[in-house]
Amino acid sequence: MAYTSVIPVRRLDRAVKYVMNKEKTTAVSLQDALDYASNRDKTEKSCFESSYACTLETAFSDMRQTKERWHKSGGVQGYHLVQSFAAGEVSPELAHQIAKELADRVLGGQYEYVIGTHLNTGHIHSHIVWNSVSCVDGKKYRSNYKSYVTEIRAVSDELCRKYKLSVIDTENSNHVAKPYAEWLAEKNGQPTWRTAIRQDVDEAIQQSLTWRQFLTVLDRKGYEVRMGRKYPVLRPPGKERFVRFKTLGKRYTPEAIQTRILYPRSYRPYVENPPTIQHGRLRSGKPRRKLTGLRALYYRYLYELGALPRKPRRPSYAVRQDAYKLDQRIRQMEFLSKNNIDTLAQLETYRQAKLGEIVQLTAERKSLYKTNPDSPRIQQVNTALKQLRQEERLCRKIAEHSLEVQQHLTEARRDRAEQQQREQEHERARRPNIDLTL
Repeated sequence: MAYTSVIPVRRLDRAVKYVMNKEKTTAVSLQDALDYASNRDKTEKSCFESSYACTLETAFSDMRQTKERWHKSGGVQGYHLVQSFAAGEVSPELAHQIAKELADRVLGGQYEYVIGTHLNTGHIHSHIVWNSVSCVDGKKYRSNYKSYVTEIRAVSDELCRKYKLSVIDTENSNHVAKPYAEWLAEKNGQPTWRTAIRQDVDEAIQQSLTWRQFLTVLDRKGYEVRMGRKYPVLRPPGKERFVRFKTLGKRYTPEAIQTRILYPRSYRPYVENPPTIQHGRLRSGKPRRKLTGLRALYYRYLYELGALPRKPRRPSYAVRQDAYKLDQRIRQMEFLSKNNIDTLAQLETYRQAKLGEIVQLTAERKSLYKTNPDSPRIQQVNTALKQLRQEERLCRKIAEHSLEVQQHLTEARRDRAEQQQREQEHERARRPNIDLTL
C-alpha cells in the first residue's frame, strides 16, 4: 500500500544541505527539498534518482530560472510529495517506477520535477519535488483538498492496484469532490444539508431488523429509493434530485447499512453539535413574553431546528435541511429582539432610517476627502458606514428569508401530518382482521 502526503515549500533562500540533519521530516525551502530528494546516502544508487525538464545537479537553479522567466518568484516555491510503501511489499525499482508514473500523470509534463527513492528506513519511500511554476505556460500549480483526493491520492491508489499492491482503506478513501463550503462545514463539525439525510438513515437502521424493513421505514419517512442501477440512490421528501448513498459516507453505502442492520451493536448515530445560543431570550427555552410577528416566526423556526433546550419530538426534514443556516437564523432572531421588530413594515422603516444615515455619512466623507483628507474623522465615518451597511443588508436578508422560513414551517406541518397519516395506515395494516360474526 502507498501513503501519500503533499508539503508546500515556501522559502527559497536556504541553501543548507537538508540531508545532513536526519531528524528533520519536512523541508522549509525548495533547495532543501531538492537536496533531500536526491540524497545519495539515502537513495544508495544513482539509478533511483530521476528528473524531468531539469538536471539533478542543477535542478534548483533550473526551477528558479523558470520562475524568473515567467515573473512568478513569490508565493509557494514548490511542492514536496512523499509516497511511502509498507515494509517488504515493494522493490526499490518498482517503487521508483510508480513514483515516476505518478509524477508524469499528476503533473502532465507541465512542471520540472526531481524524484529520489530512499532505502534508508524499514519502508521504501519516494520523494517527488516539483516547481510551483509551469515550465510550459507559466501557470502555477494549485494544491488543495480536491486536487489531492481526486488526483494525487486517486492516481497513487490506481497505480498500486495496477502493480497488485494493497491500498489504504480509510474514511476518506472514497470521498468525491464536493463544494468547498460543504467540505469546510463538515471539517468544522457543522451540519450540512446531508446531515438530515444521515440522521433519517440512522433512525431507519435502528428501527429495522431486515433490509426490507429499512426500505419500508424510509418510505414512511417520505424517501424514494432506487437500487436497480450502478449507484443506488435515494431522494429526500420534497426534493427533486436523487442522492447517491455512497456520497453520504462509507457507513451509508447499501453494504455498510446492511451490515449495521445485522450487527446493531456497532450502531453509532450521526450526531451534530449545534452552535451554542448566547442570547438570553433563547437560552431559557421560552420567551419572557409572548412573541408575535417576525420574532414569533423565527422562534418557532429555531424550535423546529432543535436549537432550543426544549426540542420537538421529531424535527421535520423541511426544517432540518437548513440546519447549516442555524448561525445565520440565530443572528437574525437576535437582531429582531434587540430592536423590537415584529412586522415587515417595522423592518422596512428601520432599514430606510439606516439608508438615510448612510447617505449623510457618505456626503460627509466626500467633503472631508476634499477639504481635510488627513482628518481622523474619516476613519470614524468609515467604521460607522461599515456597521450601517451591515445592518441594512441584514434587514434585506430578513425580509427575504422570512418568506423562506414561513414556507419551511408550512412544509414541516404538512410533513408531520403526512407522517402521522402514514404511521396510522401502517398500524392499521398490521392489525389482525378478526371476524366477530357468530
